[in-house]
Amino acid sequence: MSEQILEQTLAGRTIAVPETRELDVFTAMLERRGATVLRCPLVTILDAPDPAPVLDWIRWFAGGACDDLILLTGEGLRRLLACIDKNEPTLRADFVAQLARVRKITRGPKPARALRELGLKPDIAAQTPTTAGVIAALAAEHLADRNVGVQLYGTEPNAPLREFLQRANARVRTVAPYIYATKSDDAAVSALLDRMTRGEVDAIAFTSAAQVDRLFAVAPVARVQAALARTRVAAVGPVVADALAQRAVSVASMPQDSFFMKPLTSVLEAAFAARSEVR
Repeated sequence: MSEQILEQTLAGRTIAVPETRELDVFTAMLERRGATVLRCPLVTILDAPDPAPVLDWIRWFAGGACDDLILLTGEGLRRLLACIDKNEPTLRADFVAQLARVRKITRGPKPARALRELGLKPDIAAQTPTTAGVIAALAAEHLADRNVGVQLYGTEPNAPLREFLQRANARVRTVAPYIYATKSDDAAVSALLDRMTRGEVDAIAFTSAAQVDRLFAVAPVARVQAALARTRVAAVGPVVADALAQRAVSVASMPQDSFFMKPLTSVLEAAFAARSEVR
């Protein structure tokens, strides 16, 4: 009986989910707890359209030229391995051997998890899973004359991180193994905004900054802000929260220290439980 009560903590709530990769997983978590889920995947992730520069970087790395590797996403490491397997599988052994050798810096739990899939672990993990967190983690480290590889978040060049590394006299080489592309058509996104503006959506749960970018690309800023103002805004972690803050949107729910979908579901449960108690 208690399990049934737990699973219905979101009964009567309508939650918009813009996730793509793990849409079914996230939706199932919410629906098991009684929520009505509006599926509206805003972006999809694709391999870099031109594999040549990615392979050039991989060859550079596999050849032993890299001293430090900064992994900003788990998706990035998996896409690098997939690029090798698809285009030049003989590089895989050398790539993984160098991955074991270099000093590995991770931005958050997802790249750390991707490393664990290979039997490896980070040497330096940012306490806060943001670019600023990575910079803080490296502030006291010796970087001069070291070759630093940076796996980017999508195609975002991450100027603050690059400038920090250059000021530290490191030699920086970046790689962008994947891109974000639009998923839902503009009409579907516009319809979601209309429902949010009418107060028909209790919450929207963002799981990537690219989703925020896409939402604000579909309609005028004022319209998107008005829709979000009528809806509880949840973010999976600080990177997403920062993308929303840059657009003057406040995040009402975010996990404190574990930035995955299950903790995101839990903070939504807690938020709506608290609102029910107030009523």
